[in-house]
Amino acid sequence: MKDLKHLIYFESLLENADNELVEKAKAEGGVCLGYTCFHIPEVLLNVDNCFSTRLRAPNTGSIDIATYYMSNYTCEYARALLERAIEGGYRYLDALIGVDACSMMNRSMEHFEILNVNEKPNFFVTHCDMPFKITDYTIDGYVRQMQVHVLDRIHEVFGTDISDEAIRKAVAEHNEMCRVITEIREMRKAANPVITGYEFHLLNLVSYVCPTKLILPYLRETLEELKTREPDAKPAFRARVAIVGSEIDDPKLTKLIENVGALVVSDRYCFGSTPGREVIELNDEEPALRQICRHYMEVSECARYIADEKVLQRRETADRLAKEFGAEGIIYEQMKYCDYWGFERALVSHIMHDEYGWPVLSIDRLYNNGNSGQLRTRVQAFVESLEIKRIHKEGGRA
Repeated sequence: MKDLKHLIYFESLLENADNELVEKAKAEGGVCLGYTCFHIPEVLLNVDNCFSTRLRAPNTGSIDIATYYMSNYTCEYARALLERAIEGGYRYLDALIGVDACSMMNRSMEHFEILNVNEKPNFFVTHCDMPFKITDYTIDGYVRQMQVHVLDRIHEVFGTDISDEAIRKAVAEHNEMCRVITEIREMRKAANPVITGYEFHLLNLVSYVCPTKLILPYLRETLEELKTREPDAKPAFRARVAIVGSEIDDPKLTKLIENVGALVVSDRYCFGSTPGREVIELNDEEPALRQICRHYMEVSECARYIADEKVLQRRETADRLAKEFGAEGIIYEQMKYCDYWGFERALVSHIMHDEYGWPVLSIDRLYNNGNSGQLRTRVQAFVESLEIKRIHKEGGRA
């Protein structure tokens, strides 16, 4: 297929955490709020004069210094962020909005404060507590956390308008971006899609790490371009797979999978489009903040939720997405030392095979795994097994 017009530009935006559009928004007077977890509602960080950027540590090499502070049994994402922070890579931030979702990320955020990695006089790190179950009183607690530790803090420090009207305006812009991403995502259901998994990974990821109002025009233009894009007459892919699991902010991993013949058609992982790019429907009867908090808790697929209904929700979502997008198998992945997804992957990779009937490849991986020869070999073997399964099935029908 013909290369997308902005493909190289999107790749360049992901080369550094402090990318061109972040710098442009700051030059225009924007307040840059970094965050790491879905449990901090992205839309609340985009009110008034603020804009959000989900933290990454692209091109991470050694993480020895962070390991000294955090131990080598903590997830590499948390360590990579701390390593980059110690190097001075997040001095562009005006605040870091942390959440006590897991002990490893909590430890990383604590060191942002302890080691004074950002010397701006108004820079602060805030920590929000998260409930484990969805009830009226836990939603009340979540709302209170977001009000006190996020909205009130940015209002006090940066003079941000945190009124209900300002929040609803941020939701409207967020929803427009989500509709664009969702329309592009739906194109992946085609037998011969006009977009690859790698390309979609780029598009979706830049929507997280760039200011919404600045990346939105590029996403709109790409959507229109895709509507007239002609797919290759003969697809280069030998199988279709869905990916389920923990944080993936490295498109090179998707490229590795696709380079051995597996088209990635669905993404249910942190930094993915499910959850994260659903439209937030607001009514006029309740405050916008409460509706937003309820929405994020309801759509969250985080493995830290261990209530029975949430455990079942994650399995049903993985099954539904794989079916909707025509996957032939599921790759269940987890970053090394991720406690929540470690338990989830070990159990549910078997359940998806034994109870739901899916071929499953179960892997644990490094933070940056885009050049792993071992992983490439395992994915290639999985693709071949899917091909053999398809041949047997077609032979049986004949």
